Amino acid sequence: MQPSLTPRYDLPCARRQVTHMRHSLLTISLLAACQSTPSRAPEFFPAPPGALAALPFSEAVAANGLLFVSGQLGNLPATLTLPPGGIEAEAKQALANMQAVLARHGCSLRDVVKCTVFLADIAEWPLFNAAYKQVFAAPFPARSALAASGLALGARVEVECIAVLPPAH
Repeated sequence: MQPSLTPRYDLPCARRQVTHMRHSLLTISLLAACQSTPSRAPEFFPAPPGALAALPFSEAVAANGLLFVSGQLGNLPATLTLPPGGIEAEAKQALANMQAVLARHGCSLRDVVKCTVFLADIAEWPLFNAAYKQVFAAPFPARSALAASGLALGARVEVECIAVLPPAH
């Protein structure tokens, strides 16, 4: 029997190599962007006084002209209490909490370039979208939405975002 002249490819290995190359290119791109952008040390902003201030994360971090806002639940301001009413009420409050963090750091919804939405049940995505469209207008920021089990406090939704800081910041 003659050996086959057709090359044999190990597809899982090839996929890993392509993924590794993509990650390498992304890393190189990020490093180049950081080196070409005047940078300062990141600024970490704790939550204002209240129930959230004791939690082990910053409410936002400013770095290289961007504001990274930590995930916001639909908890009532300065408490760890979720409003009654399920996803609709929590979505409205989570978005209001996000707006409040943005405002404390000189930003508005118009400055948001990316949102990430975590839903306890992806079937509630249309209900979240209804609340989202009440606060965001076109052109909409880039956005990802995914289902996540076990959100803090038993929440139905969590929203985080990245915003561009105003030039004076």
